[in-house]
Amino acid sequence: MIITYARDSGTKVDDVELDRAVGNVAAQNQISPQQLRQRLKQEGIDYTYFRSTIRDQLLVERVREREVVNRIRVTDGEIDEWIDKQRSASKGADEYNIAQVLVTVPEGASEAVVAERRARAQQAQARLRAGEAFDVVAKQMSEDGNRERGGEIGLKPADRLPDVFIGTVRRLKPGEVAPELLRSGAGFHLLKLIERREGAAFTVTQTHARHILLRPSAQLPAEAVMRRMTEFKRQIESGARTFEAMARANSEDGSAPQGGDLGWVAPGAFVPEFEEAMNQLPLGGLSSPVPSRFGVHLIQVLERRSVALDTKQQREQARNVLREQKFDSAYNEWARDLRARAYIEMREPPQQ
Repeated sequence: MIITYARDSGTKVDDVELDRAVGNVAAQNQISPQQLRQRLKQEGIDYTYFRSTIRDQLLVERVREREVVNRIRVTDGEIDEWIDKQRSASKGADEYNIAQVLVTVPEGASEAVVAERRARAQQAQARLRAGEAFDVVAKQMSEDGNRERGGEIGLKPADRLPDVFIGTVRRLKPGEVAPELLRSGAGFHLLKLIERREGAAFTVTQTHARHILLRPSAQLPAEAVMRRMTEFKRQIESGARTFEAMARANSEDGSAPQGGDLGWVAPGAFVPEFEEAMNQLPLGGLSSPVPSRFGVHLIQVLERRSVALDTKQQREQARNVLREQKFDSAYNEWARDLRARAYIEMREPPQQ
């Protein structure tokens, strides 16, 4: 059923990828591709049919991943909720550099004094709206200890700043001035967000890794793939073959031409079993064979770096995590729908 659907889907497996998969079957049996062809002939198995079977298996894998991923829907609301949860978990870890113009109001001031102080703050606000530089207005009109620095408070964790400040600047972009006057016990404030640094929730360790992927099949069962990957690891560690050469010759995915290079990736980009094994490796470390739903991987970590994610990257990270959480249920739904569409046409036997 799934094979028929895969064949009819228009998906293609090129000859290079097919040759690589057939070569892996031969290597697992410790024979050359030419010897594999001869052995199949001796066993009465047509070589063209054998290649066609391997091609079908690759098609099924490719179509399954594509169809299931296309079924997964991650809404903007779900992304927002995930991001909010991450921020709440690291509350106080974000850092803000804020500048302010402060017009003080004495404690217990009369209404007339409050009105005079508000008018002064509004005068400063009007100058900013007219295009004057914030630091110039702060130096001339602010009444706090940071006026000589243009009102700049300096980079501080959110939990060391007043909640009313954070509530105002959280929705600003760096360089923006809050449109409204802020009233606090100290007086009237005009706030500008100079810089925001996300806390641990969105400072992530990116990994530059590469891998070799082999996909189990009827001709190359999972146990045989694990043994073959173990041999790959032995050859790489002994220096008999390089990782790049091994990946180009054997890996059964799109990274093969690049020597298995997967580039820089953030957490959530890979399936959990792959990511868990990758995260445990030291720089230059080579994993043992790692099974996943894609097949069996041999993983090597090349570099790591810590980076702060921008808004677009945060949302992409959220989308990857949520998509992975939904994969199993989406796959089961796809398989049920495929079975429901399959049918056997029953015909009456011809009349004698």
